[in-house]
Amino acid sequence: MRWKGMIVWTLAAGLLATGCASKKYVREEVGRETAAVHTRVDTLQGQVEATQTKVREHDEQIAQVSKTAQEALQRAQEAGKLAEGKLLYETVLSDDKVHFPFDRSALSDEARAALDTFAQPLVGDNQNIYIEIQGHTDSVGSDQYNNDLGLERAEAVRRYLNMQHHIPLHRMAVISYGETAPVTDNKSRDHRSQNRRVVLVVLK
Repeated sequence: MRWKGMIVWTLAAGLLATGCASKKYVREEVGRETAAVHTRVDTLQGQVEATQTKVREHDEQIAQVSKTAQEALQRAQEAGKLAEGKLLYETVLSDDKVHFPFDRSALSDEARAALDTFAQPLVGDNQNIYIEIQGHTDSVGSDQYNNDLGLERAEAVRRYLNMQHHIPLHRMAVISYGETAPVTDNKSRDHRSQNRRVVLVVLK
């Protein structure tokens, strides 16, 4: 009988040991599964965040394209108004008269004074006018450089008229002719100074 008790005890101990091993195995498996689930969740969360970022970037690109299109439409409409307008008069600010700094777009004191004189009747009469500001250069330099310089000078005039005389920006359009529309040849210093000019065309 004694040996039977020992057998029973041994079997019981074995079962208990097996049960402990099974619980440990289960815990380890559950732990691995939980870690795997967390990994998958983190991966999915990262994918979702990446997708949301792409959606935001796409929306921003659409908004920018829309803004650019609206600005282009506004410029086209303004150009149409200028093209349809009736010419009232034009004023020429040439280098030999208002002393634009050579190779620069900054307005000299003489240029600002000439623009003040130009703007006074327009502001005083509060006329519903449009102004085309044309930038011109001499032939010194490359075509692209002169086109850029002509545009910078026209923009400088536009900014001054807006900031100092409050002429609305949408009533002014700028264009650069660069060296393509000289009033005389570029063979002498005097002739080149005449070609370096800004023309303000007033239309109604």
